[in-house]
Amino acid sequence: MDFLFNPWPWYVSGFLIACTLLVLLLLGKRFGMSSNLRTLCTICGAGKKTSFFNFNWKEESWNLVVVLGAIIGGFVGAHYLSDGSIPDISEATKASLEQLHISQENGYLPLELFDIQSLSDFKVICILLVGGLLIGFGTRYAGGCTSGHAISGLSNLQLPSLIAVIGFFIGGLIMVHIIYPFIF
Repeated sequence: MDFLFNPWPWYVSGFLIACTLLVLLLLGKRFGMSSNLRTLCTICGAGKKTSFFNFNWKEESWNLVVVLGAIIGGFVGAHYLSDGSIPDISEATKASLEQLHISQENGYLPLELFDIQSLSDFKVICILLVGGLLIGFGTRYAGGCTSGHAISGLSNLQLPSLIAVIGFFIGGLIMVHIIYPFIF
C-alpha cells in the first residue's frame, strides 16, 4: 500500500492515460475538460440563446463523469493518499519568486494570489478576471483546452492540436518570463 502514498512514476501514469485514450478512441469519444463547460451550459438552456450550445448534450454527458471523477479523485488523493507534504520547489524557482516578492509559504499556491484575504486587493482581482477571460477565450478560440489538445488531440495525430500545444508552450514561456515579472 505504500506505493499509493507516493507519486507514481511517469511510465505508470503515462501507460494508464494511454490505455484510457485507447478505450475512448475505440468508443469513438474525445477527451477534454473544457467541453464539459459547453455541455453544462447546454443543460442549463444556453441553446435557446446561442446556436453553439444547441446540440444533443446527452451524447457528451459521459464526459461529465470525468469531471466528477477528477473532483473525487483529487479529494481522495489529497486527504487519504497523501501525507500532506508538498514536493519541494527548486532553489532557482524560490529565488525567482523571492525577487517578485512572492512567498513560498504555501508551496504551489502563493498566499499573494490564493489567500482569501488577497481578494480584497484590486490588483489580484484584476489578474484573476483578466486571466479567466483570456483562458476562456483561448480555450474557445483553440477549440479545446490543454488536456484535450495535448492528450487526446496529439494521440490522434491531429495537426491543429500540435499547433495548439506549441502555442500553449509559447504562451506559457511569454507569461513566465515577460508578463509575470511585469505584473509583480
